[in-house]
Amino acid sequence: MEIEEYVKNILNDIKSGGIDAVSEYSKKFDGYGMPFKVPESEFAEAKELIPVYQKDIINRTYKRIYENHAIQYNNDKVRFSRGSIYGIRYTPIERIGMYIPGKKPLPSTVMMIGIPAKIAGVRDIVIVSAPESNGRVNPYTLYIAGLLGIHEVYRIGGVQAIGSMAYGIGMKKVDKIFGPGNSYVNEAKRQVYGFTGIDGLYGPSEVMVLSDGTAKDEYILADLNSQLEHGITSKAWLLTTGKAISTAGNERIEVMVFENMDELISKANEIAPEHMEIQAKDPMEIFSRIKNAGAIYIGEYAPVPAGDYFLGVNHLLPTGGTSRFSSALTVDDFMKKTSFASVSREDFMADRELGLELAKIEGMPLHYKSMEARL
Repeated sequence: MEIEEYVKNILNDIKSGGIDAVSEYSKKFDGYGMPFKVPESEFAEAKELIPVYQKDIINRTYKRIYENHAIQYNNDKVRFSRGSIYGIRYTPIERIGMYIPGKKPLPSTVMMIGIPAKIAGVRDIVIVSAPESNGRVNPYTLYIAGLLGIHEVYRIGGVQAIGSMAYGIGMKKVDKIFGPGNSYVNEAKRQVYGFTGIDGLYGPSEVMVLSDGTAKDEYILADLNSQLEHGITSKAWLLTTGKAISTAGNERIEVMVFENMDELISKANEIAPEHMEIQAKDPMEIFSRIKNAGAIYIGEYAPVPAGDYFLGVNHLLPTGGTSRFSSALTVDDFMKKTSFASVSREDFMADRELGLELAKIEGMPLHYKSMEARL
């Protein structure tokens, strides 16, 4: 059965069967049924399980991510004209859901989603994550949830977690779902779009290194291999105007040699990778010419894994060439933008003819009458 149909069937079962269907699928895929909501006692226990030095590492990372995202916060934009006010109002989404894969700890992802959500002012944040073999949510996830002030956490994973958040099964429905997952989770997010919002559809990890031949080969090779660690579908490219480096027999790394930087940059923009590193003598000149990349890391001390973990830039990024039209996760993704207009009589009457004539052109007599009625 194709993945689209497979996921559709599960979501339909959840819609019709409710919490009992969620429980059955959770038992089938994760070996765990109800109750799903994590009790307060487990947050306290999780805190005790994490060594003090690791808590310090997490706290310091939290601070770096917060500082880099706080600058993204947008206030309302207004323009005044002839006694009128025009603008955009920024309003936080009221309730979001965070999907955190549960088979191994991903504390960085909890922070990368939760911190900008808090900065935006999101009121309610829900975390769903498949339980470990002991039936409990990963303690790192719970510890960071506590730092974020999140206490609504559910031990549900996979398609059933997406359905629960989107349809409000076992919890209050969320307004938008965030977080990466496997191909089944991605397909579930795609299918529930409309019932709820989604941040995007994240594919296999990608890394591209741009080099002029002056960078250290060992740095380049280590960085390319780092993202291939995510899985067999991950991709790695080296684009260089220097000599092709040895990939140590790793056929998954694609090396392209160009005669000049113009050709190299053109190809880089065409591929539009998720992660891009620029390791060259004059990286800022190259950076100024890159149009398509989810995130760009400049210089030899900005490897992608550092961005994944502690630099503070977000690691939820567009993949599969979608950086041509999509962006890194930011505080804006947790806010709605509403246009508004408070219009004076003077301003309205001064330019009313614009609207009247356009209504004539478009053949909208009732639009015309609405504006004509105001004297």
